[in-house]
Amino acid sequence: MKTAMIALFLAGLASPALAVGSHAGGHGGAMTVGEPGVKAQATQTIRVTMTETEDGKMIFTPNTFKVRKGQTIIFSIKNAGELDHEFVLDQEDKVMEHKAVMEKFPDMEHDDPNAIRLAAGKSGEIIWKFTNDGTFKIACLVPGHYDAGMHGDVTVTKK
Repeated sequence: MKTAMIALFLAGLASPALAVGSHAGGHGGAMTVGEPGVKAQATQTIRVTMTETEDGKMIFTPNTFKVRKGQTIIFSIKNAGELDHEFVLDQEDKVMEHKAVMEKFPDMEHDDPNAIRLAAGKSGEIIWKFTNDGTFKIACLVPGHYDAGMHGDVTVTKK
């Protein structure tokens, strides 16, 4: 009886997350790519456009960036396309894990400081402080978009 009650309790905790398809707060701990930044401490704004091309490709413009370790960046992002797109910033293995989950749950909603999903014609921003050097990924993880070319690299150099 006690085991059945515990199982019922745990199932009750898990069900709301599955029902809404949310990915809220998935990055509560430290991330290798950095941490949410403070807008007043930003030293650069990088404007990024997300769109589709006539030949079926999906792209970020620009799709490669170089920043310095310790730098806070405002990514000002505009979806100039006709479809919803995402801008996700993370280390490559995490992006690929997230991509696999999105392929199974395409309507998953996000509430992560390193990601934003924008409808066609909408704009938004991510404010990010890069705390480690290395090469990280940007990607659109809407199913099919990454494979259509919607990804790029952020190279973080030592100061």
